[in-house]
Amino acid sequence: MNDIFSRTELLLGTENVERIATKKVILFGVGGVGSWCAEALVRSGIRHLTMVDFDCVCSSNINRQLMATTQTIGQSKVEVLRERLLQINPEAEIIAIQAKYDAENREKFHLETFDFVIDAIDLLQDKADLILTSTQLPNTTLFSSMGAARKIDPQRIRTAEFWKVKGDPLARALRQHFKRSKQFPARKFQCVYSDEVPLQKSGKGTVIHITAMFGLMLASLVVRACVEEE
Repeated sequence: MNDIFSRTELLLGTENVERIATKKVILFGVGGVGSWCAEALVRSGIRHLTMVDFDCVCSSNINRQLMATTQTIGQSKVEVLRERLLQINPEAEIIAIQAKYDAENREKFHLETFDFVIDAIDLLQDKADLILTSTQLPNTTLFSSMGAARKIDPQRIRTAEFWKVKGDPLARALRQHFKRSKQFPARKFQCVYSDEVPLQKSGKGTVIHITAMFGLMLASLVVRACVEEE
């Protein structure tokens, strides 16, 4: 199976490709952002990926979610995506968990056993808890997606440390939540966000060229972190 990563090896070198293959990643949320992140991780050489999402595919997912088609409506998102990822790399260890992350069940995910935690959760309360929990783990790196809805310009997508994110309503809401609760992330972490002013009349409308870009950038943070270990 080494041939499928030959172009990656040409760019990053054998040692980095081997290092990427050893890393354990857990991804929360495989929707418009997380599904593309998962595929990019596996195509980049991640062999140990756990995906967590409680939802099933519905027709409104088809415009932006990787595994959502007219043939997969009603099926578990993580299970459908797992099947696809194993077609890319049959030797990968892909674990699909159809469950919801929240404060009550956080312990069952054993976050301390992972090198990377990727947050692509939508719900603010659960997202905040995952951030607080992950940043307390000294050997685990957290990367988090901010809001991709109501945006259309991919050139405004950025990465920044959480407290330096500007122009993102979800990041603002998270900061307010932490201040109200007087609980704060134990250490800094990188986010993917867009500083584009949200479109006012789109509700929670979302398009693929934004969500996919968010997911790809999250995957790039993992790959770059592995390379920077040299």
